[in-house]
Amino acid sequence: MAEANNTTVTLKVHRFTPRPERAERARGGSPFARKSSPFGSGSDSAARRRPRGKQWVQEYTIPARPEDTILDCLLAIKRTVDPTLAFRYSCGHGMCGSDAVAINGTPTLLCTASIRDWAKQPGALPQVDDEGFRHIDNGQDESSDSPADADGAYEATDSLGVIELAPLPGFPPQRDLIADIDPMLNQIRKLTPYLEADGVLATTAEGKVNAFEYLQHPEQLAKYETLSNCIACGVCEGSCPVFAGGDAFIGPAALIWASRFINDSRDTKAMERMDAIDTADGVAACQSVRACSRHCPRGIDVGEEMWQIVAKVRER
Repeated sequence: MAEANNTTVTLKVHRFTPRPERAERARGGSPFARKSSPFGSGSDSAARRRPRGKQWVQEYTIPARPEDTILDCLLAIKRTVDPTLAFRYSCGHGMCGSDAVAINGTPTLLCTASIRDWAKQPGALPQVDDEGFRHIDNGQDESSDSPADADGAYEATDSLGVIELAPLPGFPPQRDLIADIDPMLNQIRKLTPYLEADGVLATTAEGKVNAFEYLQHPEQLAKYETLSNCIACGVCEGSCPVFAGGDAFIGPAALIWASRFINDSRDTKAMERMDAIDTADGVAACQSVRACSRHCPRGIDVGEEMWQIVAKVRER
């Protein structure tokens, strides 16, 4: 494999700088205004509006290797080219979910996306898979148009391709690639994302505290174990055409968190939780597109879990 300085990649970054905040004049409410939903107060709706500011696309061409992640490239730009470029990350290993952006229009994590998988050659045509989703041919297949030779080595002047980066869809940008995910976190908080037991201290026949009060069978654990892996990165919400489209919808992330506790045998508030999401802006707003499943970094089949919780709410 060639050294990092023998090949390059071009990042087309959608940048954004907000206008300085100004004090808003107090205005009276309109009697014709749409009533707020239980999952979207006026402040939440305002938070999802795109703030005003300067928008432009900036290209960076830097040395890189096919196995580098896009986060590696952004860090190199930040440190050596443009210190004003803003993006968010924390662990860098796909565990915290803080670096979710749209890569070539697809929501995913920067730290798990490699150049090899996402770089596309100029002029590549979109292709549609069996499920109807479009993909971009990155030009690095076995055809003669591939920039790599038969040994997988790249010529000194080769470009690995172009990668387009934008903030996570469905959320207002704060600066450059940093999106404000507070609307999603607020929706999750409204559904009490924590275990609610009956509060009664279990005791044994001898009157001692029962240390196995919340002991579960493997079958009980399996009902929600996968759901507990959700890291609230927002990838599923950015992929959802209902949520990202701006419609009133609690969103798949909040429903996944609700489902996690509804399926927990130790929780005693399952009926109340299902009542909370059985609204026009809750499960009824899900259109079962299943786009939310395609790039979950934790491997959750979000679309299937959404279908399961919708069926459970309707059958209760």
